[in-house]
Amino acid sequence: MSDHGTVTQMLERRQVPVYVGGMGVGALVGLATPTAAAVLEHTINLTIAALLYVTFLQVPVANVGTALRDTRFMAVLFGVNFLVVPAVVAVLYPLLPGDRAIRAGVLLVLLCPCVDYVIVFSGLAGGDNRRLLAATPVLLILQMALLPVFLTAFMGAEVADLVDISPFVTSFVVLIVVPLALAWGTQMLAVRSAPAQRFRGGIDVAMVPLMTVVLAVVVASQIHTLDDHGREVARLIPVYAMFLAVMAILGLLIARLARIDLAGRRAIAFSGATRNSLVVLPLALSLPPSLELAASAVVTQTLVEVLGMVALVAIIPRTTR
Repeated sequence: MSDHGTVTQMLERRQVPVYVGGMGVGALVGLATPTAAAVLEHTINLTIAALLYVTFLQVPVANVGTALRDTRFMAVLFGVNFLVVPAVVAVLYPLLPGDRAIRAGVLLVLLCPCVDYVIVFSGLAGGDNRRLLAATPVLLILQMALLPVFLTAFMGAEVADLVDISPFVTSFVVLIVVPLALAWGTQMLAVRSAPAQRFRGGIDVAMVPLMTVVLAVVVASQIHTLDDHGREVARLIPVYAMFLAVMAILGLLIARLARIDLAGRRAIAFSGATRNSLVVLPLALSLPPSLELAASAVVTQTLVEVLGMVALVAIIPRTTR
């Protein structure tokens, strides 16, 4: 085995403690240096885009078209995210604090499926990130269309009217379109260029370090929000943890009943459990001052989810065969 392969396997075997260590460093930086945390907040999309570029490099262009034609997988994926998730949220809704802003934040984040780093986490756990990648445009369009409907059903049209879809569009371009175009351009260049081929063949060693950087940046830039509003949003932590665990289990069970293959079941479980928090956060921050706690509710979900994703990367491959 090459040195490159040895390093990659070593990092993958130790990825969970590496991720936890990165999050710990991020927490220390965010709490000790608030000014640095504010700067790091502006690098979140850049680091995620770099991570997705590396991920997309490993997905041949032809595979995406094939994945999109897997109608059974797509039907289950969309059903889990837009039928099962709202039902689970409805069950958890009475457990939320009565504060209107907190409830708005929880709904914003839990009703929107992730379209960015879920692809990476799913792949690390043996899920089929090709099919998740193929589904991202549809997932994004459906959540933009359905979010006002869901918000109206839970809280009334007044809150739904405040939703601005521009953060979804911006994130789709920055996090999906640009990294995907660059990755496919690199793939085409690698066909004709030996250096590009070597680059593509060796870049997977950067996956774990890049994920560690993303986790550290997210935690460092957002943990101060818990320091500011921790008491108000602390009651959300068990709700978010329950949602993540329930959706991971339901995703696996529903996909199994639908006779989806193992990699597809893992991908659906991650998609159902992982939410679009980094895309929703700008939307929550744009709400009126009377709803400012909505952003804190979104950030709390982000931090709970990051810990949960690291746990699922370790648990799901060991419990699904």
